[in-house]
Amino acid sequence: MIICSTHTPPPQLTSQYLFIDAVMDILQQSYRYGKSPLIFTPTPVPRDVFLFGGNISRSLSPLLHGILFKSRNTRWAFTKVETTYESEFKTRLNSTATTGASITMPNKVTFGKALDDLTEDARMIGAVNTSFVRVAPDGRRVHIGTNTDCVGIRDAILHRHSSDISAAYGKAAMVIGGGGAARSAIYALWKWFRPSEIYIANRLKSEVEDIMSHFKTTIPSVRLRHIETTITANRTKAPYIIVGTIPDYAPAQQGEILCARICEIILRKPEKGLLVDMCYMPSPQTNLINIAQDYGWETIVGTDVLVRVCVAQQILWVEEEPNEMDVQQALAALREVSRTEPARL
Repeated sequence: MIICSTHTPPPQLTSQYLFIDAVMDILQQSYRYGKSPLIFTPTPVPRDVFLFGGNISRSLSPLLHGILFKSRNTRWAFTKVETTYESEFKTRLNSTATTGASITMPNKVTFGKALDDLTEDARMIGAVNTSFVRVAPDGRRVHIGTNTDCVGIRDAILHRHSSDISAAYGKAAMVIGGGGAARSAIYALWKWFRPSEIYIANRLKSEVEDIMSHFKTTIPSVRLRHIETTITANRTKAPYIIVGTIPDYAPAQQGEILCARICEIILRKPEKGLLVDMCYMPSPQTNLINIAQDYGWETIVGTDVLVRVCVAQQILWVEEEPNEMDVQQALAALREVSRTEPARL
């Protein structure tokens, strides 16, 4: 199955443009929804940010946000709330101390409906991973949902492989998976790397059909192709960028086994490129990363993406851009945890 239409060539983008202008655009565009809720005083005011998810006991977000909050000299608490109940989400948001939230599986689609508004990115992707607060002209605190997963994918690639902006243009890309992260990956690839088309490999055909139906409405120009069989995979031209979004479990069900075979066929092709795996548990060195490296692909691990996602969230909450030294400190902390406590990841 293919969704296709004319793909207009992009303007000449550079990594410097994306690093500087796009980062600041995240903050500037947020003020479309109202003014800053922050009151700047000589003594920093304590504020609350929450992580909402269904299975987050081992999440690394508190570690990363703790480092980034400390670097900005803020007295903010980042608290995990393990829930899938929208009512609990709304209760936390109603507190005047709450200035934002991080939203993870399986709440990325459902919790967005509880917010006052969504950014264009979130609307087009169909999933929310971040909320932030702005003050409307009538004084109401409004909660806005956005998606920084797409920014994390983009920035992780560009900070490691800045030449991939021009190298990826006009070549196929591929996304593995069919959930909210897969939607973010499709959006990021199409918006910033401009592939000729995007292949999708996934264990469930129904999820792929839902994605295609969604993007047919929100981004009619996107060209998507479902790689359903090993025969199709063998006949398909190699992509330049691949983004994996599935858990790092050994394939067991028929659909999972077929998806794994399709991915290996693609990775075996003589043309090589870059593979990004958004999964980082139980270890950033996932099976997909190992296979890609064995076949000669460049790779980026999920913790690199996670740090960039958290940086984008920080910009919206603290309303300041973390400097690169803080980002590198967060990355170093992740690598240390990975080295000394692999089970925690």
